[in-house]
Amino acid sequence: MQRRQLLQGAAALPLIGGAAQAQPQAISMVVPYAPGGGTDIVGRSFAQLFARELGRTVVVENRSGAAGHIGTTYAARARPDGNTMLYCVSTHIVVNPHLQANPANELIAAMIPVTQAASYQYVLAVDPDLGVNTLAELIDLAKRRNLAYSSAGVGSNNHLAAAVFSDAADIQMEHVPYRGSLPALLDVVSHTVQLIFSSPAPAIPLVRDGKLRALAVTGDHRLPALPEVPTLTEAGLRGAVINGWHGVLVPRGTPAEIIATYEAAGRRVVATEEFRGRIAVEGMEPPPERSIVEFAAAIREETAFWGRKLAQMQIRME
Repeated sequence: MQRRQLLQGAAALPLIGGAAQAQPQAISMVVPYAPGGGTDIVGRSFAQLFARELGRTVVVENRSGAAGHIGTTYAARARPDGNTMLYCVSTHIVVNPHLQANPANELIAAMIPVTQAASYQYVLAVDPDLGVNTLAELIDLAKRRNLAYSSAGVGSNNHLAAAVFSDAADIQMEHVPYRGSLPALLDVVSHTVQLIFSSPAPAIPLVRDGKLRALAVTGDHRLPALPEVPTLTEAGLRGAVINGWHGVLVPRGTPAEIIATYEAAGRRVVATEEFRGRIAVEGMEPPPERSIVEFAAAIREETAFWGRKLAQMQIRME
């Protein structure tokens, strides 16, 4: 009896092994930043809900460096089998390729958009000791004395927002790059530099505590968290609407049926109260309703815009 049971168990082992091998491979969702930052936090929230929608395991893979370029190019070169995805911010796709040594490396040509996860804008925050209360006063002061703005590095979101603002306002300011957004923000609080274009989440508490003064936001509408703060356009500055986005992309060549499945799952994730609550904490908003085709067209337009703008402003990696 025991011998018969052992033989039956041994015969079942290959079947068990075959069933295990048939399980879908885990999806790697590449986040081109180190763990713990805002993009990583939101990306992990998306990955968790995306896994639930698909009924598959999704593993976040952090590959940081070169303002997100390392992780983005890694994902772009992955096998297009649906097992590697990229969770990125807009600058990784529409800006970084223009700043690299090889301008032919256009990432949008190597990847296909799947889902826009969130939209965001920036807060123009100044040191309260600067003595300005409006955008007009800041611009007037910048024309009379040297002002410095901080950023998370050359080509970062807040660097580009400040550069576009300076160009539209016809002023010159000194750029002070840092290794990350937090030290860049804190040096405005400590009076080392005079201003920053910050993502909303870390800036809003400091504004409310009186450690920073918000003069404007960069989008086409006011932030719900700062309803008293005007947009740049409302404050009198034309031609400086600056937005960003979070999105999910896959390598070009990924089968159409996989993309369709991922798009549907991504849309369901973005519509959940759980995810919308997560992005709200980070100062972001739900994306506009648009198809993959419309999202891809918008990315191409942004890529062309930044190509022209960076050349005009002569911004290069330092």
